[in-house]
Amino acid sequence: MSSADIAAMRRSYGEVGLDAVPADPFELFTEWLKAAHANPTIIEANAMVLSTVDHIGEITSRTVLLKGVTDNKFIFFTNYGSRKGQAIHSQPKVSLLFPWFGMERQVSITGIADQISDSESDEYFASRPWGHQIGTWASRQSDRLQSREELEIRWKAAAEKWPEGSLVPRPSHWGGYSIEPTSIEFWQGRYSRLHDRFRYERSSAHSAAAANEWEIARFYP
Repeated sequence: MSSADIAAMRRSYGEVGLDAVPADPFELFTEWLKAAHANPTIIEANAMVLSTVDHIGEITSRTVLLKGVTDNKFIFFTNYGSRKGQAIHSQPKVSLLFPWFGMERQVSITGIADQISDSESDEYFASRPWGHQIGTWASRQSDRLQSREELEIRWKAAAEKWPEGSLVPRPSHWGGYSIEPTSIEFWQGRYSRLHDRFRYERSSAHSAAAANEWEIARFYP
C-alpha cells in the first residue's frame, strides 16, 4: 500500500452533535460508556489506551481495561513491576484514551495515578476467573521471555499449586491503580470535520468546595 493510498483514507462523519454537556463529566462519561457497551460495533467498550512517561522521559502507550469508576477516579489493574507500573512509580502523571470509533466518539483524560488499597485489590482479584488468576502468577509481565514453552510451564506449575476451585491468593506484585483526572475531554465527530470538543478541567479555585467543581470550555476541532 502506497503513501497515496494511505493519504486517501478518509470518511465523512455523521450528524450527531454534542451541543450541551452536564456540569459533571462523570455523568456524561457514564452515559457514553453505557452506549458504547450496547453498541455492537464497539469491542470491549471499557478498553482504554494508557500512556505513561518513565524516568528518562520515554513515552509508551498500551491498551488496558477500565475496571471501575470509584469516587470519581478511573480504576485499572496490572503488575506493579511491569513497564507501565515502573513508569507510574517514577512519574504518576498519565493519560487515558477511550477510542469509540464506531460511534465517532472519543474521551481523552489526563490525571494522576496512585495505587489503591490492598483490600480493594484483593477483592477484585478474588472476583476474576480462575484462569486469569493463574495467568497473573505465571506471567512476569514486561520481562524478556525466552520461549512460549517457558510461559506454558510457569502456567502449569501455578495451576498445579492452586487447582481450579481452590483459593488463589493475590500476588503482592499485582494490584490496582486509581487515576484522579485533572482534565476530561469529550470529542464527537461531525460533518466537514466540524467536530465537537468539550473539555472539563478542575476548578482553579483553591477551596474544599471547589474540589469537585469543573471548568467547562468548548474548543475548535
